Amino acid sequence: MTDRSQRLSFDRPLTRRRFTRAIAWTGLGTAALGLAPFPSEAAPPAPKKLLDESSFVYISPLKRDGGESSCHGELWYAWLDDAVVVIVATDRWKATAIRSGLDRARIWVGDHGLWRTWYGGRNEDFRKAPNFVAKGQAVKDRALLDRLLERYEAKYPAEIADWRDKMRSGYADGSRTLIRYTATS
Repeated sequence: MTDRSQRLSFDRPLTRRRFTRAIAWTGLGTAALGLAPFPSEAAPPAPKKLLDESSFVYISPLKRDGGESSCHGELWYAWLDDAVVVIVATDRWKATAIRSGLDRARIWVGDHGLWRTWYGGRNEDFRKAPNFVAKGQAVKDRALLDRLLERYEAKYPAEIADWRDKMRSGYADGSRTLIRYTATS
């Protein structure tokens, strides 16, 4: 067993293994390929055009250790004031996570089908979509809710009639939470 000074010595021959480990450790390998060395934190937000036009986002609250939670369901959303805005049931994980202090989330943008399949499996296609890390905040803002529902009218015309009143009354009685996710850099 060697001590630390011997392991870090630069006078030892450079083997392929030492070189590969050094490149991986520093993040230079991904930089040489034009990739972000830490994509979970450094991925740029999805293009605004995609955020304006996509039907769905997939949002996963991040745990304290930075790992994703297992909740990745597709959501209706609106891109308002440079933020992803959603309304969810207050007892669902996205709202519960924010109340518990887990206010960071990873957001994927695009329509990649249902996350959970009818046979109990999971569709992971959304992971290929542009994504970014955002800070979530539960907000009490009636004007923002009105703007969100107005956007939903345009984006989801066939479905909104079944949900509009539930969203409004749920927001009013506290059974639904309005959440704003703003990209972090």
